[in-house]
Amino acid sequence: MAPMLAALALLALISVSEQGPHEKRLLNSLLNSYNTLERPVANESEPLEVKFGLTLQQIIDVDEKNQILTTNVWLNLDEKNQLLITNIWLSLEWNDYNLRWNDSDYGGVKDLRITPNKLWKPDVLMYNSADEGFDGTYQTNVVVRNNGSCLYVPPGIFKSTCKIDITWFPFDDQHCDMKFGSWTYDGNQLDLVLKDEAGGDLSDFITNGEWYLIGMPGKKNTITYACCPEPYVDVTFTIMIRRRTLYYFFNLIVPCVLISSMALLGFTLPPDSGEKLTLGVTILLSQTVFSLLVGHVITKTSEAIPLIGTYFNCIMFMVASSVVLTVVVLNYHHRTADIHEMPQWIKTVFLQWLPWILRMSRPGKKITRKTIMMSNRMRELELKERSSKSLLANVLDIDDDFRHVPPPPNSTASTGNLGPGCSIFRTDFRRSFVRPSTMEDVGGGLGSHHRELHLILRELQFITARMKKADEEAELISDWKFAAMVVDRFCLFVFTLFTIIATVAVLLSAPHIIVQ
Repeated sequence: MAPMLAALALLALISVSEQGPHEKRLLNSLLNSYNTLERPVANESEPLEVKFGLTLQQIIDVDEKNQILTTNVWLNLDEKNQLLITNIWLSLEWNDYNLRWNDSDYGGVKDLRITPNKLWKPDVLMYNSADEGFDGTYQTNVVVRNNGSCLYVPPGIFKSTCKIDITWFPFDDQHCDMKFGSWTYDGNQLDLVLKDEAGGDLSDFITNGEWYLIGMPGKKNTITYACCPEPYVDVTFTIMIRRRTLYYFFNLIVPCVLISSMALLGFTLPPDSGEKLTLGVTILLSQTVFSLLVGHVITKTSEAIPLIGTYFNCIMFMVASSVVLTVVVLNYHHRTADIHEMPQWIKTVFLQWLPWILRMSRPGKKITRKTIMMSNRMRELELKERSSKSLLANVLDIDDDFRHVPPPPNSTASTGNLGPGCSIFRTDFRRSFVRPSTMEDVGGGLGSHHRELHLILRELQFITARMKKADEEAELISDWKFAAMVVDRFCLFVFTLFTIIATVAVLLSAPHIIVQ
């Protein structure tokens, strides 16, 4: 067994030793008279056809703020920030007229690997490069075959400019162009041809965590620039990517909806708790922080307003409006009769129609359409009958009864056990009530007990007026508090409806909602 292995090793060494001189002789034969500046064509009037292909390996980064795309690409030259950073292999393939040989004359050598600085190669560059060195490829060897075909596959990380459209952020699709072409050779000297009409090769693509690759079509363009009369050929690949929205949905949209829901709960908080306004201001500050977070993520541009920015502004407007209306509610709730009088339109809107629309009830008062209409028709009568008769009115009725009773002929018989003072009391009481402020009438011909009766009557007038005023003030304070409750309930319904409509409208207007 060992002698057999030794024999095989010897044969391998003999074959290598025989191959080596042939390859050296071939290289010397090809490169001794080779000129790297000569365009390798048999007829100088014809363009050299270069097959161009591209293999996308990875989308490294999409720098939206600087509009730069970074990719890892293999340029396939078959002699081939807003920033997009990609890992790409270019493929360039062409046929060199000066690099042909008969493999039988050189020991069966059919291909060679030659460094690119010793051969002519097309100066294909990316026109919209954002790299500091402009060319991000690594100079690999050129594979040369005996029929003159040359294959140059330089890998590289490319930074290309990309116009980022933030209109539908974060539910957006981006189309980033990568434009390749010869820098000095026009279309009459070098003709770029797509190696694959379908576009770039995506078989080795590594999935990106933030972007979903839709496709990468390619297109050949022939353009005549203002600088030169000759047409120039370029191949443009469009990287079509879609943002994965799962991260933004659960880290931006869901918290925003929850914060806006907290703002709605602020309208259910009683004004006497003292935390109603504090809650609204805290929610407004939280919403502002989220808006600043979105501002740091998206591109600083005035060309379009992002969808999520519109949504955040709507929610912030709602929260800010809730703070303003909370101030109105607190103002209504703490109003007193000493400094505020309720206008009639507030009574009509906030004490009648809005409570009826919102199906709100008030203890002791029935709010229906019928009662509202009756209240409007009999407003004056309702104001007169709002409180019960005062004590003074009862006293007046008693005096009227005494006035209509005719005096009996015999004062002693008519008064019974009361005595003759009752008639004097009735007459004096009537006189003192009719003109209670005229002390002369009281003192004229009347006794001291009649003067005391007049003082008691004035005290009764004062107490009755104070009780009536206290009842009116309590009723007015109750009306203001109920008006504040109505405003709270109305804002709760309106802002809830606004939040739901805004959220549904944003989600339905997006091209897609969740892309994992």
